[in-house]
Amino acid sequence: MADKNIITILFIADIVGKPGLDIITGLLPNLKKQYNVDVCIANGENGYNGKGLTEQIVRKYFTAGIDVITGGNHTWNFAEFRAYLDTATKVLRPLNYPEETPGKGTCLFTATNGHTIGVMNLQGRTFMTPIDCPFKKSLEEIERLKQKTRIIFVDFHAEATAEKIALGWYLDGKVSAVVGTHTHVQTADERILPRGTAYISDAGMTGPFDSVIGLEVEVAIKRFVTQLPEKYMVATSNTRLNGVVIEIDATTGRAKSIKRINLP
Repeated sequence: MADKNIITILFIADIVGKPGLDIITGLLPNLKKQYNVDVCIANGENGYNGKGLTEQIVRKYFTAGIDVITGGNHTWNFAEFRAYLDTATKVLRPLNYPEETPGKGTCLFTATNGHTIGVMNLQGRTFMTPIDCPFKKSLEEIERLKQKTRIIFVDFHAEATAEKIALGWYLDGKVSAVVGTHTHVQTADERILPRGTAYISDAGMTGPFDSVIGLEVEVAIKRFVTQLPEKYMVATSNTRLNGVVIEIDATTGRAKSIKRINLP
């Protein structure tokens, strides 16, 4: 029997195209049962052919069993999806874009066991768009979320490992977990920081692994060799599901464990 004082969060790493959708549709129901998952969060910004997201794909993710969807720099690829973000309550874009940007950067989700979880989406600035400071912006929002829950999960969509690690230490003890996304390569540095925050630099990628971070190998090589633009083509071989399972003490908001997931 599951401990009612422990909240289990399953985070699914960046879902890439139809291969990513297919594998979560097949594996997610049993995975949720295996780990007694209370909340399933996934980064979905690469859902449409590897870049961007649509309302139709969002609905498929929810049907598959995902509860909250986070985003990143490719969230903005389709103008019609930007309008949808203003109405969506469980689909996030990075919090530290300007206030005028469509959508929201945080949400509250109440699990079936009655516990409420705060979810925050941030984007890094190193080698990326020079938007608002994720460090300062996160603190402002944490204070608001803390009025509703002690359990706060952060998806930090960033390029530089150093920026991710710095944010992990900066938020240690202030949030329950800081999970990095965006690079599509799962790191092996998962740990519980001294003040109780679960951390990993990158949760990886859910999609085709015989690829260059989701892109067809030959297309990616041609891009690098010729330095010319090529049509983005999602690979299809060796699909895997990456992510992490995090257990959190509901009373304190401190993480108890973090485990990497890498499944065929």
